[in-house]
Amino acid sequence: MIQFLELSKLTPEALARLMRRAEADIRELLPLAQEVIDRIRTEGDSAVIDFMRRFDVKEYDATMLRATPEDFAAARAELEPKVIDAIKQAHENIRLFHSEQIPEPMWFKEVQPGVMAGEKVTPIASAGLYVPRGKGAFPSVMLMLATPAKVASVPRICVATPPRPDGKADSAALVAAEICGVDEVYVIGGMQAVAALAYGTETVPKVDKIIGPGNSYVSAAKRLLYGVVDVGLPAGPSEAIILTDEHADPRLAALDLLVEAEHGPDSAALLVTHSRAVAEQALEILPEYIAELPEWRRNFVNNVLSNYGGVLLTGSLQESIDFVNEYAPEHLEVLTADPFITLNKIKNAGEILLGHLTPIPTANYCLGLNAILPTGRFARSFSSVSVFDFLKRTGVGYLSREGYERLQGITTTLADYEGFPAHAMAIRKRNEILGIE
Repeated sequence: MIQFLELSKLTPEALARLMRRAEADIRELLPLAQEVIDRIRTEGDSAVIDFMRRFDVKEYDATMLRATPEDFAAARAELEPKVIDAIKQAHENIRLFHSEQIPEPMWFKEVQPGVMAGEKVTPIASAGLYVPRGKGAFPSVMLMLATPAKVASVPRICVATPPRPDGKADSAALVAAEICGVDEVYVIGGMQAVAALAYGTETVPKVDKIIGPGNSYVSAAKRLLYGVVDVGLPAGPSEAIILTDEHADPRLAALDLLVEAEHGPDSAALLVTHSRAVAEQALEILPEYIAELPEWRRNFVNNVLSNYGGVLLTGSLQESIDFVNEYAPEHLEVLTADPFITLNKIKNAGEILLGHLTPIPTANYCLGLNAILPTGRFARSFSSVSVFDFLKRTGVGYLSREGYERLQGITTTLADYEGFPAHAMAIRKRNEILGIE
């Protein structure tokens, strides 16, 4: 079932399919996403509740839309102390990393005598964080989203996260939110959560930006809401490349190939190597590792490695690197003899993890780097989630009389050339009013 592909033998169509990942699934979901968005825009809470009953919890009602203080207390009581402690330690590393990203609140520079230009940095007014659940719990995603939002001092932070079968939010997610200082959690998932945050309902506030990873359903809704609300970076189904040379341990490569593959059936995971020996040994050991997984995770992995991933054999390390740069993976793990030399040649990846002691799981949880990363080749132009996703820059300018006189002639010349008479008139008549030659 595991795909073994040779780059030199792939047809253009097969290569294009490999690059697309689960893109076809997203396109097929667009009509459903439009239906959900249209109804929530016009019907508000009642449509949200209807779709929650249809897709998540049959007995869902209006009292379950938002997590209560009692829900937070119950979550703390339910979670083992060692899990709470792990969340706290991960939060501290993530907080320290993101605190280093905070820019100066304002800078001002004299670009010419009397000509001052600069920027003022302020947080966005509100942010909606989407924390997926699926069949698992993701307190780590809560940390990766809520921590930079709090570090950036966003005044209102709203979380949407799917419920458990009993209609309650995941306990670990609630504890992580509380540790981050966020108490506004809406127990809504999927397309309906994104639409509710985009338009607002009687219960859910309209936000300025929605950010967070999701499955194909969430990605489809975000695509249609672009222009209605800032939907943040494209963070869809998980994906990873394990890049190796002939010196890599195939056992480690095989282990790490499974990490993102177990997220869901629409994930993508590729072992890319020019070493046939590494490829063949990894293929030999993969079934043994897969057999140790629970059945439902095993099914995800088998689907991924037979559709959107597997092992890709190239002709050389440079050809492997060229493929990586074209693919632009969300996660890239570099298992080469000197990963720092390889690092210099990598241009497109959401994150780059160097060496056999820096596996993707550690980065996903507690290394400090943000693990909410661009997917679907968008690492070619997008960056990971950071404080900058929750900040905006506003240009600030000031001209003294000397500075104005230096620039007024340039201004009118360019305004005349571009055919904007009101622009030019604003300068020429200002000169007459103020007595400027």
